[in-house]
Amino acid sequence: MNVKPDFSKGVSHAQTAPAFLSVWDMHAYYGESYIVQGISFNVHEGEILALLGRNGAGKTSTLRSIARIGDPEVTHGEIWLDHQPLHKMSSHEASQAGLGLVPEDRRIIPGLTVEENLKLAQIAPPIGWSIERLYDLFPRLGERRAQEGTTLSGGEQQMLAIARALARDIKVLLLDEPYEGLAPVIVDEIEKTLSIIKEQGITTILVEQNAVRALQLADRAVILDTGGIVFDGTASEVLENEELRAEYLAI
Repeated sequence: MNVKPDFSKGVSHAQTAPAFLSVWDMHAYYGESYIVQGISFNVHEGEILALLGRNGAGKTSTLRSIARIGDPEVTHGEIWLDHQPLHKMSSHEASQAGLGLVPEDRRIIPGLTVEENLKLAQIAPPIGWSIERLYDLFPRLGERRAQEGTTLSGGEQQMLAIARALARDIKVLLLDEPYEGLAPVIVDEIEKTLSIIKEQGITTILVEQNAVRALQLADRAVILDTGGIVFDGTASEVLENEELRAEYLAI
């Protein structure tokens, strides 16, 4: 059992960082398990940040904590998005503030077509991402608009999950293991799409076991180890540092 830190003296974060998304001294638990242990990092608007580490390092827990899912439980810390205090919001409110989480299991809604999945997620009226614009970004989805979403291939379901997040006109895209189980040619296609999304000014945090591919796409990287940050810098620094990769990423 882990001993929970004592925050009774009440440290507070003055929102002075110029970052678009700022995570400050965040702590989170699954029951008594201390999963996220006081991490802090910033992400600037339009960046792609690779959040890396071995299995169990706390990557998915960090994404879920930012998205205010409620599991794990965030017990301390602050999360700011574009001057909005996410740490004071529910998951629904955080989504309305501009966060879009694509979980590892994608969560395509059974019984609904591709287009129905998108329309259900879309804000009304759409500001930046109409259905047709999403089909331009993902032509395969346009071709399968009348097909039930759960019958798509794994790669197409991942495209639908990303498109569904964009349909809410998000500011930050949180991706949990988007390449898992996908053929390299499909990963290539998704990476091209993420680059286009970046050009539109959307900020992305990418959790991915395929660290090399994530680093080749990302601007910056944060590496976690047992719930804490061991590296925060450019993606190229990680690619060039063999010792760092071997110790924390096993590559």
